Amino acid sequence: DVQLQAFGGGLVRPGGYLRLSCAASGFGFRDTTMTWMRQAPGKEPEWVASISNLGRSKWYADSVKGRFTISRDNAENTLYLDMNSLKLDDTAVYYCQRDDNLRGQGTLVTVSS
Repeated sequence: DVQLQAFGGGLVRPGGYLRLSCAASGFGFRDTTMTWMRQAPGKEPEWVASISNLGRSKWYADSVKGRFTISRDNAENTLYLDMNSLKLDDTAVYYCQRDDNLRGQGTLVTVSS
């Protein structure tokens, strides 16, 4: 079975740091561009960042550029999102998504003072 499971979310203060992980299984992870998406309460899903299959190309939404870093470990079938300088507006459920838009279980990030 194809599985995508994000974890690492939690409560963090503004300016803080979190690292999210997404464990993938059941498909050729190393052959696939992967994406982090997020959905804030009452809002539409928002693209956050994407990374090419070998990690050579990365793309970021303007809202997170310079603060978030996407990376991957193809040996471990894991996708990462390092989030620095977190803001209140970063509060959302974060989930990983395959290039065919298959998405997994998300993890909640709450930025609050």
